[in-house]
Amino acid sequence: MKLKRAAIAVIIGLFVYLSLYSWNLKSGQLDRMSGFTGLEVVKWVLWPGEWVHDQAVSFWDRYIYLVGLREFNDELSSQNSLMRLEIMKLREKAAEADRFQALLNMSPVEDWTTMGARIIAHRMGPSAALDSVILAKGTSSGIGADTPVLTPNGVMGRIVAPGLSASRAMLVTDRNSRISVRGQLNRSAGLLIGNGDGEPLSVKYMKLNAPVDEGEILVTSGLAGLFPPGLPVARVVSVERSDISLFLTVEAVPLVDMENTEEVLLLQRLPQSNSTAPGNSTAVQGG
Repeated sequence: MKLKRAAIAVIIGLFVYLSLYSWNLKSGQLDRMSGFTGLEVVKWVLWPGEWVHDQAVSFWDRYIYLVGLREFNDELSSQNSLMRLEIMKLREKAAEADRFQALLNMSPVEDWTTMGARIIAHRMGPSAALDSVILAKGTSSGIGADTPVLTPNGVMGRIVAPGLSASRAMLVTDRNSRISVRGQLNRSAGLLIGNGDGEPLSVKYMKLNAPVDEGEILVTSGLAGLFPPGLPVARVVSVERSDISLFLTVEAVPLVDMENTEEVLLLQRLPQSNSTAPGNSTAVQGG
């Protein structure tokens, strides 16, 4: 029974096939239909691959663009950093030029010559506990002990330990500093003594009835011979009179910013010329 049904199905299928084949030979409809459906099948088979390809190409293009953009941004950032560094260098050079110009604009001191020096260190060596700085000038430049150190604002200190190419300068704030001063206006004399870093200076031995005002500038008197007279050193900040002392209690602050000064001037006394020639001396003796 099953074999009979199968044979009937094969005969019917063969009949349909031959009928369609004959119809197609005459009309060609099946060829056109198969071509159309084949194209559609090809389209839907290839479309996912094309979509993946397009997405991959688009992603790669965007990646290359972003990589190039990132490299360009990195280059711009590097150039920006270099420009900032250059601007900082130019600002530093401009500030240094201004400081040197201020040093050059200082009025010359009679019978003294000046020499510039750079501060290379603060509070170094065995005397680090003292208020001192290291200068990049020494005996090879003609610098000796007690050479005055000053800035356009005033006296900073003096050389206490000259070396061959560097020297240590003691600041006016050091406890061992002693400078003979007088008031710039009232001319009252005293001895300016340092009390350590951050502490006001003391003016000792200023007479009880001596005229001195708060805010008055104290200048070197030149009595000790270490400093030429008239150099500004400090400003008076307080004056007290006592019934049990013969002297005033005067405090002052230095005019120089000890921490932020980078360049200084060193004063050297000019050699004294002999005003009397040997020939003139013999003539006098003979006369």
